[in-house]
Amino acid sequence: MASQQPQGPPKLPIEGVEHVVAVGSGKGGVGKTTVAVNLAVALAGQGHKVGLMDADVYGPNVPRMMGVQAQPMAAGQKIRPLENFGIKVMSMGFLNPENRPLIWRGPMLHGVIQDFLRRVDWGNLDFLIVDLPPGTGDVQLSLLQTVPISGAVVVTTPSDVSLEDARKAVLMFRQVRGEILGIVENMSYLIAPGSKERIDVFGTGGGKRVADEMNVHFLGELPLDPEIRLGGDTGNPVALRDSNDPNAAAFHELARKVVARIQETGRPAGPSITLED
Repeated sequence: MASQQPQGPPKLPIEGVEHVVAVGSGKGGVGKTTVAVNLAVALAGQGHKVGLMDADVYGPNVPRMMGVQAQPMAAGQKIRPLENFGIKVMSMGFLNPENRPLIWRGPMLHGVIQDFLRRVDWGNLDFLIVDLPPGTGDVQLSLLQTVPISGAVVVTTPSDVSLEDARKAVLMFRQVRGEILGIVENMSYLIAPGSKERIDVFGTGGGKRVADEMNVHFLGELPLDPEIRLGGDTGNPVALRDSNDPNAAAFHELARKVVARIQETGRPAGPSITLED
C-alpha cells in the first residue's frame, strides 16, 4: 500500500484581508513592480480597500514608486503600514532606508515575509497586492506555502526571452496549486508621438500566444510610454490619472479584469492548500 505523503502546515488567511493577489514574473526587467503599483492604485480608484506589500526584499522599489519615504511605527504588537493614495504600504525599503545591500539566506527571507504578512496591521482590505521578486525562489515559496492566495498575475514582455521565463512562473504557481488569474503583457507597444503609429518594440502577440499555450487567461497589453516610467520615478503612478488617459485606462482595465477573474474562480483567502511533494 502506498504511503501517504506528508502534509505541510495549513495556510492561514491574513486577518481582515479578503483577497491576496500575487504579482510575479519569471525574470527581472519586465516592469513587474510598475504593474503591481498601478494595479493597486487602479483598484483603490475603483473604490476598493487596498494594501500593497513589497516582497522584493533585495530590490524594494515600491517606496519610490508610491512616493512614500518614512519609518513605520509600532502599534502595540503590530507594525502600522505607511499610506499614500489611500493604499496601505509595507516594504523593506522603509526598514533599510540607506539602501544597504541585503545578503540574506532563505530562513531570514521567510522570517521577514511572515512579519510583513502577520505582524503588519493591514486592517480590513478587499485586496492585498503582493509584489513578488522576479524568479521562482524562496520568497515566492514562503508566500505561497503559508498564505492562501486568491490568484496570481504573471507579468511578461513580448520578447522571446521574457516569454520563456513567464512559462516558468506559470508552472511554479501551478506546482504549488496557486490560481493563475492570467498573463499581462507589459511594454507591449509604443505609440509614436507625432504619427501616432504603433511600434512593437519587443515583438507582438507573444503574451497572448503563451497564455493560449499554457491555457491561462490573457489579461491584456500595457503600453510602453515615458509617462508611465516618469510616474514611477516621481512617485505619482500613472493610474492616478483620469481613466480617459490612455495609459491610466490600460491599468484600470487590468484592475477590472483581475476583479472579474477572482469572481470567476471564487477563491477567497480561505481554505488551506498544501504544497505537493
